[in-house]
Amino acid sequence: MKVVIVGGVAGGASAAARLRRLSEEAEIVVLERGDYVSFANCGLPYHIGGDIKKRGDLLIATPELFRDQYNIEVRAGHEAIAIDRAGKSVLVRERSGDREYDEPYDKLVLSQGAAPLRPPLPGIDHERVLVLRDIPDMDMIESVVSADAGHAVVIGAGYIGLEMTEALVQRGLEVDLVELQDQVLPILDSEMVCELQNHLEEKGVRVHLGAGVKAFADAGGRRVAVELEGGEVIAADLALLAVGVRPETGLAEAAELELGPSGGVRVDSHMVTSDADIYAVGDMVEFGETVTGERLNIPLAGPANRQGRIAADHIGGRESSYTTTQGTAIVKVFELTAAITGPSERTLRRLGRAFEKIHIHPFGHASYYPGTGHMHLKMLFDPSEGKVLGAQIVGRDGVDKRIDVFAVAIRGGLTVHDLEQQELAYAPPYGSAKDAVNMAGFVGANVMDGIIRFWYAEDHPGKTASGTVLDVRTPREYSQGHVAGAVLVPVDEVRSKIEEIRKLPGPLYVYCYTGIRSYMAYRILHANGFSDIYNLSGGWRTYNCVHRVRLEDGRLSARYTE
Repeated sequence: MKVVIVGGVAGGASAAARLRRLSEEAEIVVLERGDYVSFANCGLPYHIGGDIKKRGDLLIATPELFRDQYNIEVRAGHEAIAIDRAGKSVLVRERSGDREYDEPYDKLVLSQGAAPLRPPLPGIDHERVLVLRDIPDMDMIESVVSADAGHAVVIGAGYIGLEMTEALVQRGLEVDLVELQDQVLPILDSEMVCELQNHLEEKGVRVHLGAGVKAFADAGGRRVAVELEGGEVIAADLALLAVGVRPETGLAEAAELELGPSGGVRVDSHMVTSDADIYAVGDMVEFGETVTGERLNIPLAGPANRQGRIAADHIGGRESSYTTTQGTAIVKVFELTAAITGPSERTLRRLGRAFEKIHIHPFGHASYYPGTGHMHLKMLFDPSEGKVLGAQIVGRDGVDKRIDVFAVAIRGGLTVHDLEQQELAYAPPYGSAKDAVNMAGFVGANVMDGIIRFWYAEDHPGKTASGTVLDVRTPREYSQGHVAGAVLVPVDEVRSKIEEIRKLPGPLYVYCYTGIRSYMAYRILHANGFSDIYNLSGGWRTYNCVHRVRLEDGRLSARYTE
């Protein structure tokens, strides 16, 4: 059997190596149009930023390694340009000799990834408008940065945009970060990202939100001028486009393979396309999302590697299947980390899916051990069964291990009551005796069991106008900022002022800084006969992020350190 694989990196290289481990008889040929068949594309920003010192550390496997260890023929600089499905061959163009030839196959695996979007804007072809996809892109950016560059514009505040912003700041450049949406990291819900924006601004990054790029122009001296829709023009030594990617489906589409609604190649659970002898894996395919079932193109390295393995298994006669993709992802932004798994609230609302949500602010590890701070943790769960639907976390430490627990919970169909019972590793440098995951379970279970009812920051002022907002923080906290119209009754005085509180018009909308003291006040009031009461999910911290409250110095007011 002869297997031809088009494209390497994550999916293609994984498919090739797995297939060889399953079969010594298969003839395996990998066609790679570039010079690098297997490299750590997720590590590219970190080499530019200086965290990964050696360029060679990004090269995972060379054609020579594939030949010597795996008996796999890798042809770098060979581009597949057409598929003859009836004749079961691929037309290949050899870059160095500019010749074309036909390569026959028994099974064909497509792993062509996704290409960075380059919108059709005036001046988009300027030599200093760059993208980051592969090693040559990285080398180009590195050469510009090393040539005394002092200013960069990063366009797009998603994963790559944020990673490159950090990398360029670390290299000493001034950075303007431009994002078309009204928030950084748009994949997260809007209330989750204000700390990220704060942190970027603290690092000297000028953040432009709700700002589209109108055009690029030459600024003289090999510099580029970036013109924004509002008229502002920013001159810089380079502009990095990080506005998203598009699946590379041209070859598949020309071969009349079926595409899905997201624009990716449609495949079954074995990664087989609409042609039984052609497989597709990685960033070029679409797959069902774990929670909603919606078919999506989700370009992530983990799914790409697993899909390559699944395709090889099926070619090799094994019955393993790829089930769903849930979009678990994480990004480092200087000293902060942001992560998500499962759908966002925005997605669930768009699909009309019922859910409950909670916001909590636990510490990353025991608060008395140095080096931690509050997380902002949001969990979405099913209101009837309590199954975990999604989670988002922003914090300084321990974000990665918590999001992974939530990812497993979603995949395993666990409920908020199951999260209560999880026995997770604890020592003061690493966590708390009641872990953040347990705390999310406790709060979610309280909702399911009717022990607590929440109100949310977006309910003010529309919903809360019918009752009384009760602030149970200290007078000092109240004086520094409070919900408009809130009545102050510190939690320690709630019991002694029950009769005064009874005279307030209901319902009562209680809040404190993070939701803990207000929960205590809620339970005191409930025990004294109050029934029409609600606790603010996430407290004043989350409220600030929803309403974008700013301090006198212009920064958003939610902080990670008090």
